[in-house]
Amino acid sequence: MVEYDDFGPEKIIEVYHPKSGMRGFVVIDNTALGPGKGGIRMTPTVSMDEVSRLARAMTWKCSLAGLPFGGAKSGIIADPKHMTSKQKDEYVRAFGEAIKPVCPSLYVAAPDINTAEHEMEVLAKAVGSPKACTGKPRRMKGIPHELGSTGFGVFHATIVAAPFAKINLKGASVAVEGFGNVGEFAARFLSEYGAKLVAVSDSKGVIYNIHGLDFKRLLQAKRRHGTVTAYSPGEILPTKSIITLPVDVLVTAAVPDLIREEDVLHVGAKMIVEGSNIPATLKVEQLLHQKGILVVPDFVANAGGVISSYVEYLGGTPDKMFKLVKQKIVTNTGIVLREAKKKKLTPREAAMEIAKQRVMVKCKTCRRH
Repeated sequence: MVEYDDFGPEKIIEVYHPKSGMRGFVVIDNTALGPGKGGIRMTPTVSMDEVSRLARAMTWKCSLAGLPFGGAKSGIIADPKHMTSKQKDEYVRAFGEAIKPVCPSLYVAAPDINTAEHEMEVLAKAVGSPKACTGKPRRMKGIPHELGSTGFGVFHATIVAAPFAKINLKGASVAVEGFGNVGEFAARFLSEYGAKLVAVSDSKGVIYNIHGLDFKRLLQAKRRHGTVTAYSPGEILPTKSIITLPVDVLVTAAVPDLIREEDVLHVGAKMIVEGSNIPATLKVEQLLHQKGILVVPDFVANAGGVISSYVEYLGGTPDKMFKLVKQKIVTNTGIVLREAKKKKLTPREAAMEIAKQRVMVKCKTCRRH
């Protein structure tokens, strides 16, 4: 059941296209700072409740990133595995035509589960505006996430956070959970900076070498064999053991709910930077904080993707994207960690206070104002 409060959701729109059978919905959580920003996920089980929670997360992420975007999210109920490409395009086209009244004036879409550049092209054409979505192909002046915007932001959040954990990042030992679009780039940038990459995981396991992993050879092994465990020399460990290794920094970049309550005592890192979404619950983060482990929250560290989307929305270039990601991630990570230290809060508590305050200042529709 969708929960409502003074922040939103402001609008929930259900759409149905009788000819194709397309059913979907848009949840526009809050537009105090600008049009709601959030991806379109296409799954057979996507629900309004799920989309509503994700839309709220986007409200806080965009606010903290200092972007003139609100929070939103949308879903199309369908299973692409049982659809032809033509049928999928028809669903996306019908969805785009149905949401014209709010897109892009109140909602700006993006790729999510089972939607990518091609679907964004179909959507933009259906809506009739390039501003209908970000994540479009290069020929439509899109800025692909394959450039590593999120991993680049995670890297800069790590640089800012390290002194707060009394870590000298140059030479510090780093473990990266996940070697996909976020983890690969975070590992690359950290290695180039001078950190010592000692462990990386994927679904097949962990490759661990206390003396360090060569990033270029690691990438080569992953591309040739489909797993980081093909790298040599190194010790191959179970995937979950990435959180127990005695390292200075652990970057999470893949699995949600990676660290559970029963894992807290075994976490070996001095600092955790959340490149993935929801790698731990609020309670787990509080327990890690009590243990003296600095945790940089996901919506602080991994906002590079939505910042990149904003640059695309403005018609900017990849160069402008990298500059803005660095500027905003560095600024906001510093603000959050200084506030947390000053008020003796967890970083997430401090970040939420800041994000809420920014929305409340602009919010003209909140009942409490």
